[in-house]
Amino acid sequence: MDRHVQALLNRLSCVAVTIATFTLLLLFIRTPETCISDSDPRAAKIKFPRSSCDSTHREIISLEKKNRRLWSTKIWRKNVDSYTELFHGIQSMGFLTIHSRVLCVSAGAGHEVKALLEMGVTDVTGVELIDSLPLVSRADPHNLPFFDGVFDVGFSAHFSESLFPSRFVSEMKRTVRPGGVCILAVQLCSDEELREITGLFKRSKLVGARNITLIGLKMTEIIMRNRGPP
Repeated sequence: MDRHVQALLNRLSCVAVTIATFTLLLLFIRTPETCISDSDPRAAKIKFPRSSCDSTHREIISLEKKNRRLWSTKIWRKNVDSYTELFHGIQSMGFLTIHSRVLCVSAGAGHEVKALLEMGVTDVTGVELIDSLPLVSRADPHNLPFFDGVFDVGFSAHFSESLFPSRFVSEMKRTVRPGGVCILAVQLCSDEELREITGLFKRSKLVGARNITLIGLKMTEIIMRNRGPP
């Protein structure tokens, strides 16, 4: 009985191998109906992928074109206008002129940089952990790649997101000249929170604090006069 079962299994194995071999031969020999032969005139117009990473055609968009698209959106324009209104207020207080050297720390996509440039401020530098050229360059806000006292104004609307607030403030203050100002726009804060933030600015004087609306958010603007290194 066992010999009959073994013989049956052997025959089934032979049949399976034969079918598999025949199928593979068909796959190698037969051209799929979806393929286009080299002689077909349509072949010259079709670019086939050279690898799995090249399977989808992607249009290469220049940085200039990409920025034009971004800067033409309503949300971008709305955010830039909001920063423009903020800076006009700072300008009216005498802390900002078109000749000011301004550093925007944690500048994100660069709304504040764009607003300052459109106002006529010619020397504006924006930095962020991820660059967004041409407005924002890559740099660590906790370790700024600038000499001491090279800017007249330091500005940030993202201080609340800093990992090391004291280091963030220290670096901003270091790069602003004595007599210059450091300006923060933070989430709407109480008097106690205001004292905690201003306390991080060693040897600096609070010259102004007011509640503002920036990009649709209720915030507090803090202006500190830099008196130099501690």
